[in-house]
Amino acid sequence: MKLKCIITVFIILITAFTVNGQEQARIPSEISVAFKAGNASELSKYLNPTVELLLLEKEDFYKKNVAETILKDFFRNYPAKDFIIRHQGAKNDAQYAIGNLKTEKGDFRVYFLLKKVGQELLIHQIRIEPDSGK
Repeated sequence: MKLKCIITVFIILITAFTVNGQEQARIPSEISVAFKAGNASELSKYLNPTVELLLLEKEDFYKKNVAETILKDFFRNYPAKDFIIRHQGAKNDAQYAIGNLKTEKGDFRVYFLLKKVGQELLIHQIRIEPDSGK
């Protein structure tokens, strides 16, 4: 009887970990690499045709090519030194990540939202704000 209870608990735990593992976000590593390198061209490969940018107090919706130009300007003014994803999650067909971008002129908190479009996972929103909390 005791063995049966142990086996039941073991099966429940394995099932719980398997379900949680499937729901966890897996942000494409190329996005992190692009932020770390300050490479707007590579980042634009993952942009939705229209993307919302909140960048240093400016917020608007932009076409992909305009958003890429804005990001290039940002990275030109704030050359990237490092980028680390601190937290990521998922719900339904959307995923998000929050990270820290270190630049030569200061640190920024980066948030981006990805949604599944067909079979692709595309960035719909990017927020880059000064990181005031240390």
